[in-house]
Amino acid sequence: MLIDSHCHLDSDQFDQDREEVIQRALDAGVSRMVAIGTGNGPPDLEAGIRLADKYESFYATVGVHPHDASKHFDEAHLRDLTQHPKVIAIGEIGLDYHYDFSPREVQHAVFIRQMQIAQAAKKPIVIHTREAWNDTIQLIRNHWDPAIGGIMHCFSGNPEQAKQALDLGFYLSFGGIVTFPKALEIQQSAREAPIDRILVETDAPYLAPVPKRGKRNEPAFMIETVKKLATLRGVSEQSLAASTTTNFHRLCAFST
Repeated sequence: MLIDSHCHLDSDQFDQDREEVIQRALDAGVSRMVAIGTGNGPPDLEAGIRLADKYESFYATVGVHPHDASKHFDEAHLRDLTQHPKVIAIGEIGLDYHYDFSPREVQHAVFIRQMQIAQAAKKPIVIHTREAWNDTIQLIRNHWDPAIGGIMHCFSGNPEQAKQALDLGFYLSFGGIVTFPKALEIQQSAREAPIDRILVETDAPYLAPVPKRGKRNEPAFMIETVKKLATLRGVSEQSLAASTTTNFHRLCAFST
């Protein structure tokens, strides 16, 4: 059994064949998927919940992506959504300095506020960070409880950055990038991270793994990421799958 800890199957890229994509995932052994609930941003905060309500195989997150930090959102509604029985985390939240779609000071404020909401709900957070690592880590140090934990989504850092995240109680979620030939630092991080602190994801429809690179990504393709991680760590694919599934359940307080 595998769990795709991060996918965007609400994307309009799946409007024509969503049912088939989900069935291919189940057939490939991806029995659970986490629908990330940032969608197109506020005021709609329920993109993930809609999928989780419709499909037994889905969990959901809720949150405001840093791209959308400038959009007004109803904090009371977000707090209410954290109590939905299939919402397992708040995210993806964080900082993105690559595009700067929202001013950085606004990104900071919205990130901090969502950490406070997540902390009150005692739910993990799912972090998006791009070209903003130092600020992301500093804000987490100042405003987050490591005991609750969280996920470094699509981790693409070096071993030193991996240690920083691990020391703050985070799990490292590896996606298709780890299969790219030039992703040597990410591969080293994946090789060295404690086996009980790694997860797997697709970020579908983005970042398809080799040999699917360049195609629309989907949860069934996560098998290729699992193969690469198992090879890097010198374990069987079955062992890697079992570990990452157990890790997910531990973080999200589900019984395995």
